[in-house]
Amino acid sequence: MELIFPTVIIILGCVALLLLLQWKNLREPPCIRGWIPWIGAGFEFGKAPLEFIEKARIKYGPIFTVFAMGTRMTFVTEEEGINVFLKSKEVNFELAVQNPIYRTASIPKNIFFALHEKLYIVMKGKLGTFNLCQFAGQLTEELHEQLENLGTHGTIDLNNLVRHLLYPVSVNMLFKKGLFPTNKKKIMEFHQYFRAYDEGFEHGSQVPECLLRNWSKSKRWLLAFFEKNIPDIKTYKSEKDNSMTLMQDLLNVIETETNEESPNYGLLLLWASLSNAVTIAFWTLGFVLSHPNIHRTIMEGISSVFGTAGKDKIKVSEDDLKKLPLIRWCILETTRLRAPGAITRKVLKPVKILNYTVPSGDLLMLSPFWLHRNPKYFPEPESFKPERWKKANLEKHVFLDSFMAFGSGKYQCPGRWLALLEIETCIILLFYYYDCRLLDPLPKQSSLHLVGVQQPEGQCRIEYKQRKMTSSGAEEGKGLLKERLPFIH
Repeated sequence: MELIFPTVIIILGCVALLLLLQWKNLREPPCIRGWIPWIGAGFEFGKAPLEFIEKARIKYGPIFTVFAMGTRMTFVTEEEGINVFLKSKEVNFELAVQNPIYRTASIPKNIFFALHEKLYIVMKGKLGTFNLCQFAGQLTEELHEQLENLGTHGTIDLNNLVRHLLYPVSVNMLFKKGLFPTNKKKIMEFHQYFRAYDEGFEHGSQVPECLLRNWSKSKRWLLAFFEKNIPDIKTYKSEKDNSMTLMQDLLNVIETETNEESPNYGLLLLWASLSNAVTIAFWTLGFVLSHPNIHRTIMEGISSVFGTAGKDKIKVSEDDLKKLPLIRWCILETTRLRAPGAITRKVLKPVKILNYTVPSGDLLMLSPFWLHRNPKYFPEPESFKPERWKKANLEKHVFLDSFMAFGSGKYQCPGRWLALLEIETCIILLFYYYDCRLLDPLPKQSSLHLVGVQQPEGQCRIEYKQRKMTSSGAEEGKGLLKERLPFIH
């Protein structure tokens, strides 16, 4: 009897130790649940998601879960979690975005799964660095047409200016020449519906469409726009080289795989090509014009490469862009500061991160916005410092470590290089032909959005006047570049 009692104690101790170890191995990250069933922390999180994420990181550490609207979102903020997000085979991109894709573009899940990888390969090839030269000529021509409509001088909201320049350029280049309306009333109608769709995109990706009346109306209008124009897009032939547009290539794949014409993918491509590029162009111009030394250096660089403004219609080549690296550095630094609030993957099987186990079914979330503000990766993170990009190997198309604005891994944004080319060319031509200055301080960025580049809160007017330069002024610019900002060389 005396031996039984110690034996029972030992057995119970072993069982307790086993359970403790099992509990430790299965311990989930700290979870912010809120107090309302299903909604959870949804209200608090929805008020200002970016601020919510940072406060939670400070309080709970480098990994934590937010339960909101019936969904578990586990955020990772440090190396180990980031590596799992980027490299683990147990997390999946397509499963994470299938519901938002269905809600925002009405693409059924089975069609999305059947087509996504095939369409991604087409886009990656069409928009890759080797093919950018095919877009450069048309891009310059399209921008010249839009700049001519500005007149010799004026004052306009900077966001409206960028939309005026890039909406028609992107639509005509990616879908078919002449697709963007030219009638003033129809142009305004397109702007109205796309802006409403874009601004409500995040809510539309999460909330039933029946609860978003204006957003739903805009979505239906844009789908009808593409349904009407799909036949013309399919039969369009370029007058210059008979090459196919990106949308034509995508339609070929869609029809081969599904025997259907899909205006839905037209809508998705439209949003992907306009939403982030337009916003980054706005912020880049705003940052540059708010930093006089950087603005002057860019102007001098443009003058040294292209000569006297107004003499001829210039063409912007890849060789020209290589002589103006500061412009690309400014765009990438802007993208760092205004990056998306979160990118996501779905956990297929439980994954271990630090001392926690993230269960299957969770959405694993990474916040480029806050990652880009970590001084460990980006010193002086809140400062606009384009020179930090001198360390990136952009000649080999490699960004700085921990830069995640375009995503990473297998499904990195296929249009990133075209978007950079568009914004670079837009800045060069605008500054070449016009003297520009901001009439208002840059607005604050919105803290309401997780999806896409951070939107401005409020307006910012820009004044533009046609430039009058002398050839001697252009020559003078060559000698000032190094003196003005030494890091350019």
